Amino acid sequence: MNLALIDPFILAQDYPDALTGKVRSGHATCIRFNRKGDFLASGRVDGTVVIFDIETNGVARKLRGHTRQIQSLSWSHDGRYLLSSSQDWKCILWDLHDGMRLRTVRFEAPVYIAELHPTNHLLFVASLFEHQPLLVDISTTLPAKRHLPSAPKRPRVDGADVNEKQAAQDAKQLTCVTIFTAQGDHILAGTNKGWLNIIHLRSCKTVHSTRLCAGVIILLRLTASGRDMVSNASDRVIRTIPIPNLPQAETDMDNVKIEIEHKFQDVVNRLSWNHVAFSSTGDYVAASTFMNHDIYVWERGHGSLVKILEGPKEELGVVEWHPQRPFIAACGLETGRVYHWSIITPQRWSALAPDFAEVEENVEYVEREDEFDIHPIEEIHKRRLDLEDEAVDVLTIDPVKGDSVPDFFSMPVLLDIIDSESEEEVVAVGPGTMRRKSPGESRDWMTSMEDRTSADEHGLSKKAVSTIPPKPQIKSRKR
Repeated sequence: MNLALIDPFILAQDYPDALTGKVRSGHATCIRFNRKGDFLASGRVDGTVVIFDIETNGVARKLRGHTRQIQSLSWSHDGRYLLSSSQDWKCILWDLHDGMRLRTVRFEAPVYIAELHPTNHLLFVASLFEHQPLLVDISTTLPAKRHLPSAPKRPRVDGADVNEKQAAQDAKQLTCVTIFTAQGDHILAGTNKGWLNIIHLRSCKTVHSTRLCAGVIILLRLTASGRDMVSNASDRVIRTIPIPNLPQAETDMDNVKIEIEHKFQDVVNRLSWNHVAFSSTGDYVAASTFMNHDIYVWERGHGSLVKILEGPKEELGVVEWHPQRPFIAACGLETGRVYHWSIITPQRWSALAPDFAEVEENVEYVEREDEFDIHPIEEIHKRRLDLEDEAVDVLTIDPVKGDSVPDFFSMPVLLDIIDSESEEEVVAVGPGTMRRKSPGESRDWMTSMEDRTSADEHGLSKKAVSTIPPKPQIKSRKR
């Protein structure tokens, strides 16, 4: 993107306007931006992780190690490592410096979602299907797994403990999503009964619990600063929650209060939400809708709906907001394409020539005194040679204001990426139902018209190619 050609007043807009593009490499099921926003990781239905370059929309790297659908992706803080979880019961930590698998952890159940620690890339938390969540330390070759509780910590009423019946019901709760706080000292866990548990990292014990809703908490996501959280639940309500400063000690959690700031919902159509995301500044919330192709954008200051982004003619799944720009990406459930929404910017071509001015109507031009003076050819040729002698630096990349992240990893560029399986690996056989194409399917080029024409030109028709003579027909004679 050439920033010199863009109107600076348009850059001040905080949310995108319209659908501006799409990319595809296989059938994408989940996507995630890195912290800098120059790469977008995409998990495919066949277990491959594809990393797109945002500026060029090209494939920067492919990571193959899973055998089933990718469930979640999580970048490290410096952007060098990427954690992928899959339905093949495995989590893989990738080193993007060379694209190799740094660690592979296998679990006893499929993984819902896995999230890396904000400062330690060798520590992550995983939510499992019908199992208790795990805190996994992969600093050594043999991973160390610690179970995390799912039962909420209920407050005591008149100093009495929770009765046995209530404790037995709480023990049946399951954790659906787990994330770290911004400092990484606590874990936020959402259960299938609507409870939000705050778990201390060192002791792995629940230190505070708050019930947000009566349904299943599907997703939790923090802002870049970690001061606010958004939750998506099965009761069709999106909630924004300010996160207070959590104390380091476990005994100081009595004064912590979790209060809901806003509730976003579609009161008229009662739409359900597939996925939610914060904007780069945290002032807006975007959500993709169930059985619909629109993206809703709310403003947190007044809690009002500000934009409905019209999408393609398919339902959208995971939606992600660019960490620095008004740019939204979402993947389609039927085709697996990754769609982009951004601002349509009219370019200022006057930036190419500083003395050129754009006018709305004809203006009388006043020429300079020496504008059309005739100079000797030798002088003009000398000026041209002097300009050619100036060294032009085409290797140095000037930092863009507001786009530089200190101590951030720069992924090496690979020039041997072959994106040959992008469109024809998976076909849709019904709403939300996919299957692989057979090996012999889509090979019409073998019997194309060009091949038939060339064969006829050489006298190789089907009749001439056949070398087996037909069997003679013997008629039986009646006696």
